[in-house]
Amino acid sequence: MVVLRFFLAHAPRRGALRLALGVVLAAALLCIRPPLSSARPDAPAAVPEPVPTPAPVDPAAAQQPLRVAYPEFWPFCCRNAEGRMVGFFPDILREALTRRMHVPLVWQAFPWARCQNNVRIGLSDALVTVPTEERLAYSVTHPTPVYRKPLDIFTYAGHPRMPVIQAVRSPEDILRAHLTVITYLGNGWNEEHVASLGVRIEKTANLESVWGMLARRRGDIVIEWPGGAWPDIRAAGVEDKVVDTGVTLDSMPFHLLVRKDSPYAALLPRFDEIIAALHRDGTIRRIVDSYVGRAGSGGPE
Repeated sequence: MVVLRFFLAHAPRRGALRLALGVVLAAALLCIRPPLSSARPDAPAAVPEPVPTPAPVDPAAAQQPLRVAYPEFWPFCCRNAEGRMVGFFPDILREALTRRMHVPLVWQAFPWARCQNNVRIGLSDALVTVPTEERLAYSVTHPTPVYRKPLDIFTYAGHPRMPVIQAVRSPEDILRAHLTVITYLGNGWNEEHVASLGVRIEKTANLESVWGMLARRRGDIVIEWPGGAWPDIRAAGVEDKVVDTGVTLDSMPFHLLVRKDSPYAALLPRFDEIIAALHRDGTIRRIVDSYVGRAGSGGPE
C-alpha cells in the first residue's frame, strides 16, 4: 500500500496513463499477498505425528527375577533337604524359562490361597495352575497347557452307593446323585465346575486333610489326580480305607499365569512356543516320568 501511494504522488499527471499504471501496480501487489486460509474457523487443528512409544525393557535382559508363588506339594513343587527346588513344575520352568529364555526364577512358598492373592496384589509375578475366570481377572496366560492332569473319583471302601458313584461321568451326575464332595480351600477347579452347580461341598484347610475326612466318611467322594493322591493317602495312614473308583471325571489344563502388569507377561508368546516344543520332543513326558513313573500332570488347582 505504501508503494501504491508513492506511485500516485510521483507518477505523471496524465490521467489515463496514471490510472492504467496504478491498476497494474495494484494487481501486482495483490498477487504477492499471502493466501487466505480456506479452512473453517472451527476446523480442528492439525494432529501432530505421534511420538513412538519406546519398546518395553526386556526383564530377562535386565536380570529381574520372575517371582513364582507355589505351595509345597510333592511331586509338583517343593524344596529338597539341600534347599533346591524340585518337582516337575520347577524342572519344566527351568528348562523353558531359564535355559531357553535366560529368565532367572525366584520361588516363593506360601499356602495356596495366599499364593493366588500375592500374585493378584503384586507380591509375586506368577504361578502354575488352572486358568479360571477369577484368576484371569488379574493374570494372563498362554494357549498350550504345561500339563493336563486327569482327575479320578475316589471314595471310601465299602461305600453303599458304589454303583452310583462308578456311573458318574460329569459334575452334573454328581448333583443328580446327591453326592457330597470333599475338597480343600482354594481349589479353583472345584469351585468353577462342581460347587457352582450347587453340589454339596465339605472343605478342609489343605489337600492332605481330605483323605482323613473321606476315610471317616465325612463325604462321599474326592476328585483328585491319582499320581499326587496316593502318597498323601499313604502318609495319612488310610490306604486301606480309600479306593480309586477308576472313573476319570475330567482333565485339568495347567498353565503359567503371569500378573497382567508384570513385564514378564510380554514373554508368554515365546514361552508358549517353547512349551509346545517340549511336548513334541518328549521333554515334559520324561520330566514327569522321573517323578511319578508315568506320564501325567498335576499341581494345585
